Amino acid sequence: MNKYLIPLIAVVVLIPILILGLQSDPRELPSQYIGKPAPEFDLPTLKDPQKRVSTADLRGQVSLVNIWATWCAGCRAEHNFLMQLHREQVIPIYAINWRDNRPGALDWLAQLGDPYVASGFDEEGRVGIDWGVYGAPETFLVNAEGHVLFRYPGPLNRTVWDQEFAPRILELKQ
Repeated sequence: MNKYLIPLIAVVVLIPILILGLQSDPRELPSQYIGKPAPEFDLPTLKDPQKRVSTADLRGQVSLVNIWATWCAGCRAEHNFLMQLHREQVIPIYAINWRDNRPGALDWLAQLGDPYVASGFDEEGRVGIDWGVYGAPETFLVNAEGHVLFRYPGPLNRTVWDQEFAPRILELKQ
């Protein structure tokens, strides 16, 4: 067999796969939890390892769960918007600080502000895996019964909020 034939076949097979991959939108990655109970978690809080935050804290109210980390550029990009939501008291925001280090995360919140009711510290990333997180940031809308209604991968901003979250929240309040 010609020594050039195998690489040529490989290229012919790989090009359509790469083209499809480049055309796909990572926001379309589905969450297995939409319409189902949020995955159970019980984590030490970022600020005080003696205190806990868990899925039980989410029940009884419509809330957001935001997955974030200090190493995440998108998390920094969305942080001002999360602070705005916090000031407007639109919805309680819980967080999972994912695969991070406590001192760095505490410094981040001290410098940029803390929009979270509580931030669970998921140092090893196990809870993020349980939630099906592909990367940070990701934000989940959870109803009062503790079911995941929507997942948004990527940084939140006013446009995303108005198009994706606000209508769903309004529908829940009716």
